[in-house]
Amino acid sequence: MKTPAAATHPHIWKFFRTGGLDQVLLDSADDLVALDQLDPKLWVALSCPVKGLEIDEQTLALIDTDKDGRIRGPELIAAVKWAAERLKDPAVLLQGASGLALSAINDTTPDGKVLLSSARQILTNLGRTGNQSADGAEGITVEDATDTAKIFSVNPLNGDGVVPPEATTDAATQAAIKDILATLGSAKDRTGSDGVTAVQVDAFFKELAAYVAWIERGSAPEIAVLGDGTAAAMAAVRSVRAKVDDYFARCRLAAFDARALAALNRSETEYLAIAAKDMKITSEEVLSFPLSRIEAGKALSLVATVNPAWAAALTALHAVAVSPVFGATQTALSEADWSALNAKLAPYEGWLGSKAGGSVEKLGVDRARALLASPAKAAIEALLAADKALEPEFKAIADVAKLTRYFRDLRTLLHNFVSFADFYSPTHQAVFQAGRLFLDSRSTELCVRVDGPNPLAAMSKAYIAYCTCTRSGSAPMNLAACFTQGDSDYLFVGRHGVFYDRQGRDWDAVITSIVDNPISIRQAFWSPYKKFIRMIEEQVAKRAAAADAAASGKLASAAEQAANADKAKPDAAPKKVDVGAVAAIGVAITGAISALTLILGYVFNLKLWQYPLVLVGLVAVVSGPSMVIAWLKLRQRTLGPILEGNGWAINGRVKINIPFGTALTDLAVLPANAKRTLEDPYEDKESARQQRQFITIVILLALAGLAVFARWDRSQRGHYLWQPAPAAAVAPASAPAEAKK
Repeated sequence: MKTPAAATHPHIWKFFRTGGLDQVLLDSADDLVALDQLDPKLWVALSCPVKGLEIDEQTLALIDTDKDGRIRGPELIAAVKWAAERLKDPAVLLQGASGLALSAINDTTPDGKVLLSSARQILTNLGRTGNQSADGAEGITVEDATDTAKIFSVNPLNGDGVVPPEATTDAATQAAIKDILATLGSAKDRTGSDGVTAVQVDAFFKELAAYVAWIERGSAPEIAVLGDGTAAAMAAVRSVRAKVDDYFARCRLAAFDARALAALNRSETEYLAIAAKDMKITSEEVLSFPLSRIEAGKALSLVATVNPAWAAALTALHAVAVSPVFGATQTALSEADWSALNAKLAPYEGWLGSKAGGSVEKLGVDRARALLASPAKAAIEALLAADKALEPEFKAIADVAKLTRYFRDLRTLLHNFVSFADFYSPTHQAVFQAGRLFLDSRSTELCVRVDGPNPLAAMSKAYIAYCTCTRSGSAPMNLAACFTQGDSDYLFVGRHGVFYDRQGRDWDAVITSIVDNPISIRQAFWSPYKKFIRMIEEQVAKRAAAADAAASGKLASAAEQAANADKAKPDAAPKKVDVGAVAAIGVAITGAISALTLILGYVFNLKLWQYPLVLVGLVAVVSGPSMVIAWLKLRQRTLGPILEGNGWAINGRVKINIPFGTALTDLAVLPANAKRTLEDPYEDKESARQQRQFITIVILLALAGLAVFARWDRSQRGHYLWQPAPAAAVAPASAPAEAKK
């Protein structure tokens, strides 16, 4: 929205016309400051993507404040205003230089003072007092401002809320930080070092307290029912619980129906299958068998007649669980005894299920108690507070990086968004021009990165070859390459070329699809003749194929007749000549001769000077329509629909007229000082000689025909066709009287 002052004193804009489009000229600080007053309808673009352009994507990400992957006019205006407020002369943004002079920073405002101080601190941390910008003053580059590893290596506390172990020299505090890193993971600080945050510190000490409290609750007599042996007893019970429960369930089923005993104890065939193998006591087959022979109401023996694969586990159960509860003399368990044993250990098992502080358990309870009793938490929190106090200072360092990016890249973005000055410039390339494609003895600079074929591309009226580019170690890339000079005779799907990107890297390119439109007037001129020649070639090929098929058929027929000659009827009458067909052929030949005679009569009645005009007229009739259509399409050729396939919103009609198109595509031309010889050692001399003879014969026949017709015409009219007829004699008025005499 315009301010009252802006409405009272509107900015005077300057425009330049390029490509048939009026574009705003940005060449002063006033132009930048008043950019919000420029009618958006006069901007060439309304939005552009943040990826796929030849400009630093991190700069574009800073401008894209809503993080939607698109830069729009208000975001660009906000970026220009932010940078202009922090510079003494906003016009320096139009330089596009890499180094920002420290003297250009506006130190009359609080933000500017902090920026200047931070820029100097950066250079000090990097070990220099400054670098030289384009005008020889002390300056700073994007690379300087973003070299965080060196900038922040001087002080581990850098205002990012992350404290690494090296932030303190106290060994106990360092050890506590390392314990946090080992149990809860790490966060990266600005230098890339592993450190801890306030959230991690708080969570760590809460986990320690919960773990110690859980350990102390587990030592109570009502939970540790067997004292120090409770844990071992619980482990032994858990290791065999599923198999013991299975055993007693089988015994209950046997008591219900004795007929189930054979199935419950496994069949003989299963034992035979195991016996046929090399037996291993721990094999899966043996492990899956019951703990002991199943009988109704039978107690589980722990030391004898048990499954060999489970003998060790049952022995351990007897030693650490059954003996402390029932006595060492009890070597078997009834189902009631088993239930009583589980009930005895139930409180301890419940306590195990309520474990707290599991993330710090590997430190051990003694280390946990020591950390809780030490001042480590307070020491780490003090380091975090000191780091927090430095946040404004180091935030300004981030602003220095932002300002250096804007100083370097805003000029490029403005000249490829508000106007397309770079696109029409002979010395710059637009940010959407990805590089140069070499293919079919020419190169094109209008190569735009796209996600795939664009349904609107045909509206551009340009000839577009969509190419897939591949390079070892890089992801494939799709291009829309526009050919604006030459012809399309040898541009087709599958042709290969080489693409050089803006960094000079070469890619293998192959055409995958084509949007066909006229390339040049010259192509349109020759197009009808080329189509005619192709049509003749196709017809000749069809006739040759048909003749070959007919010849093959005749040979087959002749062979068949020869094989069946003895079966042929001797009195077969010969075929009669079709008189009607002969008459029709005669009429056709007569008509063709009459038409040819009529045409030749008109031709030879022309004056000599009229022949060039007739030739020009014929050429105009044949080539004129295609040339007019091509000219109309070339005048309508525009860039907008092509860029919209890459996420742009183009506001103006960015035309690619014929002269500009010629500049975008280069044809192969010999150097000016090159020496050329026309002697070709591999020339088909016989073919060339026959060609020259044919042309000579055609010319001689034409001249002879002209001479014969001229003589015939003279005999008919009494003069040559190129001589005027003599004037008719006029008799004098007195002739009749004299005749009477």
